[in-house]
Amino acid sequence: MGKCPLHGVGGRPDYLVGRRLEQVVASWHLYGVGAPSGPLDVWLIDSEAVTTRITTGSDWCLIVEQEVPFAGYDMAESGRVAVAPIEGETPFADHLGETVLAVREEGAPENGRLALEITFGSGRVRCDTWSGDLRLANK
Repeated sequence: MGKCPLHGVGGRPDYLVGRRLEQVVASWHLYGVGAPSGPLDVWLIDSEAVTTRITTGSDWCLIVEQEVPFAGYDMAESGRVAVAPIEGETPFADHLGETVLAVREEGAPENGRLALEITFGSGRVRCDTWSGDLRLANK
């Protein structure tokens, strides 16, 4: 896997293997009365109390780093960003309380990380970026 020109290599998520997923926090863009877009960021909190943030970079790479969730904020007429624990809104909700069995990354030499797949006993969650948006899917 290559190195993102803007964000570097980022964190190696191998440390997640063997840890239990205790909580997931996500950020969402809320605008008017429409459905929220996102998640923009997802934070995985594991059994060692380590918080791993998964998000997209401005150059559409996938960023994986150890960082605690930030507070939500107001963007005036552009809406607001809310940050809260998830309650079933992402594929990670299906794996709360499960242990991470494996992680696999995909990348390109000129772009860095493009995808991360996290394997649990009951399935996998794929994190990738599409047109700058974070995409999460059960596999």
